[in-house]
Amino acid sequence: MPAVNSSQTVSDALHTATTLLSRTSSSARLDAELLLEHVTGLSRTSFRSTPERELPTAAGWSFQQLVMRRVKGEPVAYICGQQEFWSLLFEVSPAVLIPRPDTELLVERALTHIAREQAAQVADLGTGSGAVALAIASERPASHVTATDASADALVVASRNAGRLQIGNVRFVQGDWWQPLAGQRFAIVVSNPPYIAPDDRDLAAEVRRFEPGIALFAGLQGLDALTAIARQARDHLQPNGWLLLEHGWKQAAAVRDLLVRYGFAHVRSHADLAGHERITEGCRMA
Repeated sequence: MPAVNSSQTVSDALHTATTLLSRTSSSARLDAELLLEHVTGLSRTSFRSTPERELPTAAGWSFQQLVMRRVKGEPVAYICGQQEFWSLLFEVSPAVLIPRPDTELLVERALTHIAREQAAQVADLGTGSGAVALAIASERPASHVTATDASADALVVASRNAGRLQIGNVRFVQGDWWQPLAGQRFAIVVSNPPYIAPDDRDLAAEVRRFEPGIALFAGLQGLDALTAIARQARDHLQPNGWLLLEHGWKQAAAVRDLLVRYGFAHVRSHADLAGHERITEGCRMA
C-alpha cells in the first residue's frame, strides 16, 4: 500500500491521503482534512486558500501515521481525541462512545421541558463523554445536572470535559443506571443507553470494532437497558417530570409500549433530520 509522502505540499498530501482513504471511508476527503488539521493546527479553510503551502517534514510523517490508522478503520474522533457536539468540543477516547449529531435531538427535547431560568434537577444516565449532560448544563446554567456512568474510565473523560469547558453545574457519579441515585428525584431524566442487538446488520463495522461494546449492546433485541431504565423511572421522577430516551430507529414503537406499560402519560416519539424516530419521551403525572 503506498505511503503518504512526508515532504510535499498540503494539496499533494491531501490528494494522496484521500486516494488511500477512499478505499475504506465514504468521507475520505473530509477525513483527510480533519487529520491534517489535527496535525498542523491549521484550519481546513487555510488548506483551500493556500493549497501549495509546503507541509513540514515532521508534520508529514505524523499525518502519514494518522492516515494509516484511519485506513485500518479507526474512527477519526479517536485518532484526534476529540469530537464536536452541540457546538462544543469534547475529548473522546475508546472508553466512550463518539457523540453523534443524531443525539443532539435528545438535548433539544430536554431543553423544551426546562425553562431558561429554572433551577431544575436533571439526570443523564450513562453519560459517557458527558456530551448530553454538559450540553444541557451549558444551555440551562441554573439547573443542576447529575450524570451517571458504570464506567470509571468514562467518568474520567466526562470530568475532564466539564473542567475544560468550564461547566460547573454538573456532578458525576459512578453506578449502573439508577443504582447511584437512590432516594433522588428529578424533573428531567435523559439517557442515550446501549440499544443495539449483537447481530444487528445495520451497525457499521468500525463502530463494532472500535467503540465500547458496553455502551452499544443491550440484550438479544437491544431493549434490555431501555427496559431497566423505564421500569424504575417513575420512582426517580418528580410529579410531572419527564423521561426522554434515545433508541434505535426501528425501536420507537417498542419504547412507547415500554413507557405506557410503566405508567407514563403523553408518550410520544420524535424524528431526527433523516425522518427516523429516535427519541421517545413520557411524563410522570402527579
